[in-house]
Amino acid sequence: MTARSALRRYMLVSFLTWLPPGLMVACMVLLMTERGLGLVEVGLSVTVFSVVTASLELPTGGLADVVGRRAVLACSAVFTVAGLALMSVSTAFWMFLVSGVLKGIARALSSGPATSWYVDTLHGIEGEGADLKPGLARGGAMESVALAVGVLLGGAVPMLVPPEVMTPLAVPPLLGAGAAVVLLVVVMFALPEPAHARRSLGGVLREVPATVVAGIRLAAGGAVLRRLMAAAAASGMLLMTIELLTPGRLAELAGTAERGSAAYAVVAALGYAASATGSVLAPRVARLAGSSARGAMVGAVLCALSVGSLAATAGLDGVPGLVAAGLAYLVMFAGLSVTGLLCLEMQHNAVSAAERTTVTSTSSLSLQAGGVLANSTLGVLAAQTGASAAWWVASGVVLASALLFVAMPRPGVTRSSRVPALPERSCSG
Repeated sequence: MTARSALRRYMLVSFLTWLPPGLMVACMVLLMTERGLGLVEVGLSVTVFSVVTASLELPTGGLADVVGRRAVLACSAVFTVAGLALMSVSTAFWMFLVSGVLKGIARALSSGPATSWYVDTLHGIEGEGADLKPGLARGGAMESVALAVGVLLGGAVPMLVPPEVMTPLAVPPLLGAGAAVVLLVVVMFALPEPAHARRSLGGVLREVPATVVAGIRLAAGGAVLRRLMAAAAASGMLLMTIELLTPGRLAELAGTAERGSAAYAVVAALGYAASATGSVLAPRVARLAGSSARGAMVGAVLCALSVGSLAATAGLDGVPGLVAAGLAYLVMFAGLSVTGLLCLEMQHNAVSAAERTTVTSTSSLSLQAGGVLANSTLGVLAAQTGASAAWWVASGVVLASALLFVAMPRPGVTRSSRVPALPERSCSG
């Protein structure tokens, strides 16, 4: 396998992994409210998803480091199909909760394996000194493109489906389930992985906790990783605040749930397009800023300023409100993408292949923990005082997180950080 071939496969899997969430994001909150759920119940459903994801991040990351990336990604696709199919037919609060559990399992399983597969493959081809930024940037761009395409389709489809045929807002999750089926097929054939030595179930179960513990110790013991985990938590708070409050706000501006779904689709698609642009520009930002850490700090500051502008214009109505939200999304997602891509590079440069997915899952766990915290605090704040107050707090948190990148230690893998109990993955793993 060549580096170009590995990159193409990584980009395809990245796109297909994020297309199903993109298809459902525009209609998720509106579908819940249309079927009788209040804002608190919607928040609880989202919290269940976040808690399940956070609880399984480290075990599933360790599992991917033990049994391989492809098997874990395939399981993720299966759970995505089940979760989105159930979401499309859910009519009661408990059904949405079960759907959230299934989607949370899928999200935890998908956190890290594809990126780890690409990094390990590139290291096997070009050596551990290979420049990760270009490939990771393209993979991140494909994720954003998938979200943009998905959210546009998910927002437009409900406008085209006659209500007498089926609930219009239920169609995008069904399309997402179909996209996940395609992902399952691609993963099974596009990510070749060498056969693992036969091991007993007991042996696997013993290795996964050992890998998890090693990953936690590495993340907690390294100055670089501690800062990156804190930055991920701040990003999680911001994303949860945006995802929870923006759909309802745009539905108010548009007048109906279906129009609100379409408006959110357009605004979110602009944000995801900016995110793709930010991923592509991240290497240049790091070069102009002088280092990846300084580039990440620039992205965090831009993100905080954009959320502050979103809060400041929360009182605008009609077209001005939609335009203000769209512009804020452009800057916010571009800045967030720059920071996220450069943090990902620093993270992968700070660990070895043996614990790569586990540490990636630790980062995702931090992001989910930040989301749970935002949902239980800023969601309540928004219900009592309005969305503007919650957005102001989120802006302050992200601005404070920029300080984490000041005097950032240079990331580097030390031999003592490797996990000796596990074999190194081959270049095609």
